Amino acid sequence: MTLVVVETGPLTTVQDAGRPGQAEAGVGRSGACDRRSYALANRLVGNEPGAAVLEITLGGLVLSSDADVVLATTGARCAGSWPHNAPTTLRAGQPLRLGIPPGGVRTYLAVRGGITTGPVLGSRSTDVLSGLGPPIVSAGDRLPVGPPAGPMGSVDVAPVADPASGEVTVRVSPGPRRDWFPDSAWSRLVSVAYEVGSDSNRVGLRLAGPPLERAHPGELPSEGMVRGALQVPPAGGPVLMLADHPVTGGYPVIGYVDDPDVDLCAQLRPGQRVRFRA
Repeated sequence: MTLVVVETGPLTTVQDAGRPGQAEAGVGRSGACDRRSYALANRLVGNEPGAAVLEITLGGLVLSSDADVVLATTGARCAGSWPHNAPTTLRAGQPLRLGIPPGGVRTYLAVRGGITTGPVLGSRSTDVLSGLGPPIVSAGDRLPVGPPAGPMGSVDVAPVADPASGEVTVRVSPGPRRDWFPDSAWSRLVSVAYEVGSDSNRVGLRLAGPPLERAHPGELPSEGMVRGALQVPPAGGPVLMLADHPVTGGYPVIGYVDDPDVDLCAQLRPGQRVRFRA
């Protein structure tokens, strides 16, 4: 069984739970940006927790299948008539068209049986920073689907809220280089709203707002970097690390967004505002 890709939209990639535990070899985890939506998509179609899905950025995906298949979409709700947060059968040869979502950025499409492209270092995730994993999905691709691995779930529609389209507040804790910033910089970080820049991607969110000045003018040796880190380049605009972040970085990390809240940040659109709550 295969899915036949007709159009991909701005960016469609294959993603799973990523490549944990390989940072010492210079390999980042990668994986789904919004892990909560990714996991829900797999549960809805009865897949194992680590099954590979499609991560669709800002809609635009058109595909069909050469056999009847059960699909589910979660995350950003795409415009169109396709049911969301619900397992649904796509008939052989029937086109599936996902329009631009009115809110959120990333939609997850799980197929019963999972996408079974060849794994790289134990994962089918596409890492856009390192180039590891399967190529970015292109029109004309035929994506193999595996056999069902478990029973279907009993949920017809998951009662999950769509990603917020307004201002979002997330929790933040002091990072390992909090002492590289005066108290005024930390107070600014947790008291004003930052705007997501248009140059944001799976690597990280570039945030525009009042700059965070440093107390130390020097530079750091490169240190380990993790998902959710708020790194501050010399210009003072924080960068929030997402799924494809580098494994090391030399700019000081002023704070960490709480891990569950990073999923919320993965759905922030350019121009949307985010606040950090200590």
